[in-house]
Amino acid sequence: MTQFDVAVIGGGPAGLAAAAAAERAGAKTALVERENRLGGILKQCIHDGFGLIRFGEKLSGPEYSHRYIEELKKTAVQVYLQNFVVRMDKRPGGFELVLSGSGGIDRIFAKALVLSTGCRERTARQASIYGTRPAGVLTAGTAQFYTNILGQLPCRRCVILGSGDIGLIMARRLTLEGAQVLGVYEAKSTPSGLSRNIAQCLDDFDIPLHTSRTVSRVFGHERLEAVEIMATDEAMRPIPGTEERIECDGLILSVGLIPENEFAESLGVPIHGATKGPVCDQHCMTEIPGVFSCGNALLVNDLVDYVSESGEEAGKSAAAFAAAGTDGGQRNMADFETDSNFLCMSPQRLDLDRLETETTVFLRSRDERGKTRIRFTANGKEIFTKQFSLMRPPEMERLSLRLGEAGLKAGDRIRATMEQC
Repeated sequence: MTQFDVAVIGGGPAGLAAAAAAERAGAKTALVERENRLGGILKQCIHDGFGLIRFGEKLSGPEYSHRYIEELKKTAVQVYLQNFVVRMDKRPGGFELVLSGSGGIDRIFAKALVLSTGCRERTARQASIYGTRPAGVLTAGTAQFYTNILGQLPCRRCVILGSGDIGLIMARRLTLEGAQVLGVYEAKSTPSGLSRNIAQCLDDFDIPLHTSRTVSRVFGHERLEAVEIMATDEAMRPIPGTEERIECDGLILSVGLIPENEFAESLGVPIHGATKGPVCDQHCMTEIPGVFSCGNALLVNDLVDYVSESGEEAGKSAAAFAAAGTDGGQRNMADFETDSNFLCMSPQRLDLDRLETETTVFLRSRDERGKTRIRFTANGKEIFTKQFSLMRPPEMERLSLRLGEAGLKAGDRIRATMEQC
């Protein structure tokens, strides 16, 4: 059994950043990836817009991941490609992992784990779409793989359900490849993607966006023949009597992402109801000492730059945990809590013994809002406030809080509120 200080599971942008950061911090590190190449989903994201924060320039997905891969090659990180983690167990002093790969079965032991397993896409059944199971119904990521990696056009005349960023990007991509995108349909009353993607992917190509509309049924046996569109109410429920049939041979689904946290759950890591990722402190450590989470497995991000940031924090912190040589012991923790105007916020807990000059917090509003003030208070004292001219649920906000001077003690609650200005 090979011994490591840190094992990183997943070789996408979060895992690449975590592995490099852990090794830089002095940890003997392993990186386990189930595919035959590093880079995660970025390998098929040939559009630009990545790296504006990290590198100050617009890069394509492969260009962005290439920079981290090249950095990783300069380290001593041991990379296990085409290896699946088939078992993960907590042992005294660390974690035992059983890997299955082309070379057979491997066992490794690590003092700390970083889970950077990303997300999976919601399917047609998870979006309550009824009917048969014809060819031509694809998630946006699968359609992107066909188009960008395999060089195959998955449809000629399609409808896109969901206005998330990948759905908007595929509306543009399919149009450029000669397909007719009949429209993007969104069950909510407001679009779910970044404003820049709505402008660059829909407005620039005259692709219509229909809000408060959803696909309720598909028609066809061997191949998709048509979809049924229905209007939706404020709760996104289809309204009877509003059915409309649209002939098409493709339905592209961009209806949300689900963080991949089966490994975390197998270790008993509590999952947060809003983020669908593990409950973590400001250093990405979960409630199970030695288990860290980062990237989209922790919180679905709108920018890959933030994914890399959390990966670096998780890798650095995992290395520090491994070097300490303990199971963490009793921690002095304070908790964040939010009012009902927040859709989600991360972290949810604050390790008072490891407070740094600034604590980074990521958050989203539940609804579109005009001028809004976010206020953090503890023990009746305001410790942070910031005003925003506009807030949208798809666009995550990043705040840096100085909490070291707030006089926090174990058991305190840091309350975050949104107030209309």
